[in-house]
Amino acid sequence: MTHDHDLELRPTPAQTEAALNPPPGRNGGDLVVETLAGLGATTVFGLPGQHALGMFDALRRSDLRYVGLRVENNAGFAADAYGRITGEAAPLLLSTGPGALTSLAALQEAAAASAPVLAISSQVPTAGLGGGRHGYLHELPDQAASFRGVVKSVHTVRTPSQIPSAIAAAWKSALTAPHGPVWVEIPQDVLLTGTSLPVVTALDATPEELPPRPELTALAAHLLSSASRPAIIAGGGVVRADASGKLRQLAEKLSAPVVTTFGGKGAFPWTHPLSLQSWLEDRHTTDFLEDADVLLVIGSGLGELSSNYHTFRPRGRVIQIEADLGKLESNHPALGIHADARLALQALLETVEPRRDETAPDRVRDLLAKVAARIASQELTLEQDVLASVRRALPAGSPSFWDMTILAYWAWSAFDAKAPNTMHSGQGAGGLGYGFPAALGAAVADPTRPVLAVSGDGGALYSVAELATARQYDLNVTWLIVDDGGYGILREYMTDAFGEATATELTRPDFVALAESFGVPGTRTAPETLETDLAKALASPGPSVVVLPAVLRMFAATHLGDG
Repeated sequence: MTHDHDLELRPTPAQTEAALNPPPGRNGGDLVVETLAGLGATTVFGLPGQHALGMFDALRRSDLRYVGLRVENNAGFAADAYGRITGEAAPLLLSTGPGALTSLAALQEAAAASAPVLAISSQVPTAGLGGGRHGYLHELPDQAASFRGVVKSVHTVRTPSQIPSAIAAAWKSALTAPHGPVWVEIPQDVLLTGTSLPVVTALDATPEELPPRPELTALAAHLLSSASRPAIIAGGGVVRADASGKLRQLAEKLSAPVVTTFGGKGAFPWTHPLSLQSWLEDRHTTDFLEDADVLLVIGSGLGELSSNYHTFRPRGRVIQIEADLGKLESNHPALGIHADARLALQALLETVEPRRDETAPDRVRDLLAKVAARIASQELTLEQDVLASVRRALPAGSPSFWDMTILAYWAWSAFDAKAPNTMHSGQGAGGLGYGFPAALGAAVADPTRPVLAVSGDGGALYSVAELATARQYDLNVTWLIVDDGGYGILREYMTDAFGEATATELTRPDFVALAESFGVPGTRTAPETLETDLAKALASPGPSVVVLPAVLRMFAATHLGDG
C-alpha cells in the first residue's frame, strides 16, 4: 500500500544527481554550515579557537554572515538579542573549554529570558570524550555537564553523519515554546574529517506547538467572564509569542486592567486606559493586583521581580498560562495552563463572554496617580528627567538594551517601550555586561534602525572590548554610559543594609577618549544636554558613545508594612 506522503520523500532526478556527486574537499565543518543554512540561518556569531577551526574554515565556503566578537560571553549576548529581535535561533560558534565556559553567563540570561540561541561548540578529539584525561588542550572531564543546568538541551556528536540531525534537533528545541538556548558539541576530529556525504539541503526542524487543553481554557474563560474585578499580569512570554495584539483584544473584551512585568515591557500599550504600566515595585500596584477576584497571569512565572520581591499575596483566583512547565504554579497556587501564550490567548478570545466595566479605567487612573504621588514625594527629579530625556531622544521604533544599572531599574518601571519586543534588559539572570553586546546583535538583526545601549560604568567595563566589534562592522549602536564612579546599585544596597559600601568604588577610564581610540565618536554630556546629544548620536550612522557623569538614586520600593 502506497501513502501519498511516501511519494513526497522520493528525490527528484536533480537531487539524486547532486547526492551522487557531492563537491570535493568538504568536511564535518561544512556539514555544520550547510545544516545551519538549510534551517534558514543567515548570520552566525562567535569566536574561533583551536578545536573549532574546521567549523570556522567552512564559513569561508558558505553564504553565512559571520559576526565575530571579542569575548565569548559578549558573543552570547549578541546572539541572544538577535534571537529576541528576529524570533530565529541565533547560531553561536565557540571553541572548547575556556571558550565554551566563558559563554555560560550569556546562556543563563538567554535561558531566563527565553531567547533562542543555538550554541555550537567544538570538543576535544573523540578519543578524549567520556571523562578520560588525555591531556588535550582545553579538555574538561565532562564539558556538557557544565551546560546541562543552564540550557534547554545538550547534543553531543560523535560522527559526521550525526551533525545535521543533532543541529536540527537542537534548532527545534531552541524554538519550541518556551524558547531558550541549546548546546551542541562536536569533537575536533569530527569537524576536520573529510566527508562524501551529500550536501545538506532538506531539513525539517519545525518547532512543536504547545496548545492549551480545552477543558482548562473553558474553565478559565468562565472565571474571567464572571469576575467582578479581573486583572492581567503580562510577562515576557507574551512578547516571545508575538501575542500582544491578542492580549489587547482580551483585555478590552473583559475590561481587565493589565500590568506588564519587566520582561514583558511593551506587551500592552503604555497609555491605554486599561494600562497599569509596569510599576511592580510599588505597594499600590501590589494591592491592586491582590484585590483582583480573578487574576490572569500570562507568560510569567511570578518570580522575585514580578511579585514585588515575593510580597505579593493574591486573594482571588489565579489563572496562570505558562510555556515553561517548571514555572507553572511554582510560586502561587493557580489554575495552571501549560501552553504557548499566543495559542492560549486565542482560545480565551474565542471562549470568554464580553463584560463591561465602566469603572476599570477610573481605577487604573487612581492607581497611577497614587504611584506618581509616591515618586514625587521622594525628590527624584534628576532621575525622572534623565529617563524622560532618553525616551524623547530614542525613535519610537528603535530597540533599547539595558544593563544592570540604576537607570535600567528605573526603566523597568517607568519607561514606555512604545511597542512590543523593543525594550530588553539583562534582568532575566541579572548579570553585568549585557547592554552593549546585545545592542550589537540587534543592530546586526536590523540595520535599518538605530539601537540604544545603556550601561553604568561598572557594566561598561565588562564589554568595552566590543567597541572594536562595533567599529569593525560599523554597527548602528549608540552606547549611553552613566558614569557614577562604581557599582551604583550595589552601593545603594550595601549602604542601606550595612551603613556603608565596600568594594563598589571603581577607577575607570576616560570613556570618551577610550571610545575615540577605537575610532568611535564619543561625547561627554550633562543631564541638561542629554536629550540633544543622545538624539544627535542616534541620528548619526555607525557606532557612538555618550557618557553622562551622574550619580542617580533608586526610588524607594514599598513592600508590606511600608507607606
